[in-house]
Amino acid sequence: MHEYDVVVVGSGTGMAAALAAVDAGMSVLLIEKSPTVGGSTALSGGGFWIPGNSILRENGQHEDPERLRTYLREVTRGEVTDERWQTHIDHGPAAVDVLRRMTPLSFQFMPEYADYFPELEGGSATGRACEPKPFDIKRLGEHRTKVIAPALAAPFPMPITSRGYKWLNLVARSPRGVMTAAPLVGLGIGGLALKREYVAGGQALAAGMFAGLLARGVPVWTGTALTDLRVEDGRVVGVVVERDGRDVTVTARRGVILASGGFDRNPAMRKEYQSDVVDGSWAFGTPGDTGEVIQIAESHGADLAFMDAAWWFPAIPVPGPMPGAMLAERSLPGQIIVNGHGHRFMNEAVNYMTAGQIITSKHSPEEPHVPAWQVFDQRYRNRYLYGGGLFPRQPLPQEWYDAGIAKKADSLAELARVLGMPDLPATVERFNLLANAGRDDDFGRGDSAYDRYYGDPSVTPNPCLGPIDDGPFYAVQVVPGDLGTCGGVRADKYARAMRADGSVIDGLYAIGNAASNAFGRVYPGPGATVGQGISFGYAAARHAAGLLG
Repeated sequence: MHEYDVVVVGSGTGMAAALAAVDAGMSVLLIEKSPTVGGSTALSGGGFWIPGNSILRENGQHEDPERLRTYLREVTRGEVTDERWQTHIDHGPAAVDVLRRMTPLSFQFMPEYADYFPELEGGSATGRACEPKPFDIKRLGEHRTKVIAPALAAPFPMPITSRGYKWLNLVARSPRGVMTAAPLVGLGIGGLALKREYVAGGQALAAGMFAGLLARGVPVWTGTALTDLRVEDGRVVGVVVERDGRDVTVTARRGVILASGGFDRNPAMRKEYQSDVVDGSWAFGTPGDTGEVIQIAESHGADLAFMDAAWWFPAIPVPGPMPGAMLAERSLPGQIIVNGHGHRFMNEAVNYMTAGQIITSKHSPEEPHVPAWQVFDQRYRNRYLYGGGLFPRQPLPQEWYDAGIAKKADSLAELARVLGMPDLPATVERFNLLANAGRDDDFGRGDSAYDRYYGDPSVTPNPCLGPIDDGPFYAVQVVPGDLGTCGGVRADKYARAMRADGSVIDGLYAIGNAASNAFGRVYPGPGATVGQGISFGYAAARHAAGLLG
């Protein structure tokens, strides 16, 4: 008979919940369906948006709680109760302290990485996000291979943090790009010489949390899938899992915390709850995010919310295991995104979740947005990194052209003909006028501090605007990728699963992408998805221990 105080299902931010449970004095079992740990957290940038935490305070960032509450009221627009996101404010800083105390990780502030709506009242242009510093994953010893590998390997052994990525993207444009790249390459290559292997971002965060669990003897069952919940008198008292080909029952005296991710890799659920135009192969999350845990919770009375939502992230639908990332690419001068008629329809530099919402929004048949196309010239290609791995001046891969996701022509007129967009030349002409004036009167690109964060500071007066006039010209497909779905089990301020009538299901908690987004359909700042997984994992563990509520 297997018996623990808490069973955590899922090893992304579920590992943070498990650490918080141990910190609260409870015994914990963590189960993971995949053969490796880390989930979509390990595949993410690894940053977390948890305002008011000790890392920020140590960097001189002192939070005004009322200003923060004003900001979250503005961005959530009443789609969730104040008390739901108030948990993130109240308990997030303590959750960060658990990570600092119980893992070998070190963390850093991400200066100037603005909130995603910094112009709203209470928004911050200097930012509220943190991330792990590079971590030697070989500290895991024999467990090194238990952390999920990144889908795309870096061309050089260099741990790229989000803080460094901004300037690495400008390596051909700014001495600071070279100055940023050099020590990271040195850390990567030098580390190998010392038999160390430095990783960054989500890999670092997952590896560090895993190290913390191993150090405390927390059992982690990989290759173990949840098949059902055990319920007695309306209370969840354990789980049934499939392990080594047989059913195993585990008792959870204090509670079960669902942290299994969303349903981004489940085409049927995406079609049912979201859209026929969304393709699960465009997701950046782990292949294990197939949604059955959400369905199991629903079968036991859990209500679901925001199932139409995702952490949208515009992507290039490249052949392979993951799409091509499109982050800084949309903020830089010399490019636009157009619909199927060659018309601009958005501020290309807007935060990625909002960009995805615009791309997937309902529209008339005359204005198709999926796929959209990014149009740029050779100057743009010579200056910036592209698509998550192409260096400046590096040609677009031939397989992109073969797959029909990239087009090239010597003139805009010819590109328009190839794309079937007779209005494209006029669209570019209009954009070039705006770019040369330094102001996007049509969509406001570059007006927000967030837009400018990934811009090119050597371009003035607007680091996000530059003309498209130096052939040859290119067009690359843009589709609504995502970092995971963010609809799931409706949960309260303690992360307790709720029924449709508002009552709670005793003993059952849901966090991360297994739960409905604590911020509704909005992404308030960089790392808000990982951040709320950490903060609500802490709240769930403390409540299960009888220390909250």
